Amino acid sequence: MVPVELARIIIDERNPEQVVVLKEKNGRRQVPIVIGFVEATSIQMRIAGSEPERPMTHDLLASVLRALGAEVECLVIDDLVEGTFFAKLRMQHTANGTVAVDCRPSDGIALAVRLAIPMFVDERVFQKAGASQ
Repeated sequence: MVPVELARIIIDERNPEQVVVLKEKNGRRQVPIVIGFVEATSIQMRIAGSEPERPMTHDLLASVLRALGAEVECLVIDDLVEGTFFAKLRMQHTANGTVAVDCRPSDGIALAVRLAIPMFVDERVFQKAGASQ
């Protein structure tokens, strides 16, 4: 697993598809991932420090996970199939031990920026995505 960080969010209000770019922390490779406008806006708002008056969906999910005693450890983007990225949130739960929950990368990234958890990309995903250097 390769540690990554959010390098850029490209938002074009005229287009329904937005782009987040993840960059490996100790290298130059990047992976662009197309996401929806709502998810991109959610990520951008959190990074900008903007606090909505009421919780947005990703804020709600983070609160629910905390209330249920789950500690989200990391986000892993672990596959790329026919242009679709796949990801998992890895969590620790007192009753269930380690749990990996399937998620869209966009939702995982939105949670990662809220919970300040590390993000990883599987080496195979970098290879399949033709990661730029």
